[in-house]
Amino acid sequence: MLFAPGVSVLFDANYHTEAHIVINQGGTSSGKTYAILQVLFTVAAAQADKVITVVGQDIPNLKSGALRDALKISSESDGLKAAILSYNRSERIFQFRNGTSIEFKSYTDAQDAKSGKRDYLFINEANGISWEIYQQLALRTKTRIYIDYNPNTAFWVHDRLLGNNNVRLFISDHRHNPFLSDTMRQKIESLRNDDLELWKVYARGLTGKITGLVLNNWLLCNSIPGNARLVAYGLDFGFTNDETGCLAVYRQNGELWINELLYETRLTNPDISKKLSDLGISKNAPIIADSAEPKSIEELRRLGWNIVPAQKGADSINLSIDILKRYQLNITRQSVNLRRELERYKWKTDISGRPLNEPIDRWNHLIDPLRYVALNKLKINRSNRPKSRLPFIEQYISPIEPYILTI
Repeated sequence: MLFAPGVSVLFDANYHTEAHIVINQGGTSSGKTYAILQVLFTVAAAQADKVITVVGQDIPNLKSGALRDALKISSESDGLKAAILSYNRSERIFQFRNGTSIEFKSYTDAQDAKSGKRDYLFINEANGISWEIYQQLALRTKTRIYIDYNPNTAFWVHDRLLGNNNVRLFISDHRHNPFLSDTMRQKIESLRNDDLELWKVYARGLTGKITGLVLNNWLLCNSIPGNARLVAYGLDFGFTNDETGCLAVYRQNGELWINELLYETRLTNPDISKKLSDLGISKNAPIIADSAEPKSIEELRRLGWNIVPAQKGADSINLSIDILKRYQLNITRQSVNLRRELERYKWKTDISGRPLNEPIDRWNHLIDPLRYVALNKLKINRSNRPKSRLPFIEQYISPIEPYILTI
């Protein structure tokens, strides 16, 4: 074995994956960076004439993090000492006897990142690196890309990579690191007493959220599963300044799968009817619409649509939100406007900044039709909390799965 006293489950996960892009989202001290470097040293020792590039946002960050770990790994393994020909400290390059090299680099901009090609790429602390730089590096990487980060907030990995084909995600936290001291574990866990959001990010590896969002139980997916069952379509009327919004809501395995269909201004009811037909929606399919527009509902009904008003009542807004919070919401990547609304849909606050029990009435032309479907078609099940998994993540490997928690 190259490494003593051994390796963590994260090493096995990253080493045995066959995905082209391997994403490691994790809390502090999960050992993700160390494990990925162990994988890369193993590859370097076993495969001849390869180029492996480790990228950080700047050289000081690399020296205090990934490069320091790499020097420790190489110095503590007799097998690696035998395999490594030299280490160039000024250029930060490990040269192996078989012709493979591991280089540690940073790039100032996308143009700078166009230089050089490689077989393996490791983007360390990716939330400190721009999408443009990553894109240029990825285009010039042949075999595999590793990415790691602490999920303080969503960034381009969440927006552009997760959910794509040949992308694998591992979520880890300090409990996956068998070499961490109990004192450090207790220190990390104590974050829960001070700040729950910090605890979620650093003790559980969960993506941070903007404070005050109404719905944060959603994630991206590529498409609606083929065997998902249609619940209903939701429709919100607009015209000059407000968009007419329409979306489809499906259900599978106790989760909701949602696809944006329409988001346009200045649509008359005949226009809406034509748009729905062009989308291939059956006139027999249930459509739940804004009850504040009885004339529009009746006109669309006379045009042959199976449309009914949402069952509004006292506190129906909060009731529908409560229903939606009890499901995992999977939003398709093409639902750009719905995603933007979800990222902005917040609770009102009082003068002191304390949240009130009422959402801000804006950025909701797709969220409102989603609520209408919830009011008419979904029942509250007190035990129906979002499952502890991401959609599109069959990626989770069994040794990690018991420890993975998601919001």
